[in-house]
Amino acid sequence: MELLDGRKVSNQIKDEIAVAVAKMKANGEKVPHLAAVIVGNDGASLTYVGSKVKACERVGFESTMVRLPGTTSETELLKKIHELNEDDAIDGFIIQLPLPPQINSQKVLMAVHPDKDVDGFHPTNFGKMALDMSTFIPATPFGILELLERYKVDTQGKHTVVIGRSHIVGRPMSILMGRKGWPGNSTVTLTHSHTKNLAEITAEADIIISALGVPNFVKADMVKDGVVIIDVGITRVPDESRERGYRICGDVDFEDVSKKASFITPVPGGVGPMTIAMLLKNTLLARERHRFAGN
Repeated sequence: MELLDGRKVSNQIKDEIAVAVAKMKANGEKVPHLAAVIVGNDGASLTYVGSKVKACERVGFESTMVRLPGTTSETELLKKIHELNEDDAIDGFIIQLPLPPQINSQKVLMAVHPDKDVDGFHPTNFGKMALDMSTFIPATPFGILELLERYKVDTQGKHTVVIGRSHIVGRPMSILMGRKGWPGNSTVTLTHSHTKNLAEITAEADIIISALGVPNFVKADMVKDGVVIIDVGITRVPDESRERGYRICGDVDFEDVSKKASFITPVPGGVGPMTIAMLLKNTLLARERHRFAGN
């Protein structure tokens, strides 16, 4: 069994991006600039955005955090998004979710210009991804592809089972794993809450990508020997023995499933760190596109 170490790979990617940014600076070019918009005071969101700002500092990006009160109206947020769309100094920006109940998240994400949508959530970018065109791939699926590639995990002709059909992970992964190329060229089964005989399906899988959000859902008796496990689940489970009062748990029963797996991602330290690294990579791509466009 080999761990797919997201912390190690994400640090490698950040180092590579830092080298590219240093070359930009040496050539007198504008460095990438990422902005993050956060509405309200959700603790987890503030922590996550803060880690993105630190990551920008590490690789030499400029960054801007736009903090708006929880009482911000949908109209006010859309106005701010329009300002960021029009600001040539900003290469890409993200809207931190969740948003307060008075704001329609889908309407807000639709308002982000596709050329600055480094989260890869806009329908234009999703459609391009589905057609195998150059675009922004959502950061978490992008990170999974990078892990598979850097660990040289064979995906061609394999049976990949995706658990969960969210537009952020499940659906994109089902498309990406079935695309021509590598990682890809696998036969994909997309499963969800209405799938019958799920354990029988996973038992036949060569690769399982679980993005369900149910702690320890995938058990050892649901997988075959040599399976590749990508655990996207991140759930806080109460644990009084920990200082914070909780522990982070994935979708997969790691202790038992790891004994049968050929490759497996740990939680934490697997897919999670890759998400921010690939967000940075998308922002670098956005800067390069804007540079070629003359901005």
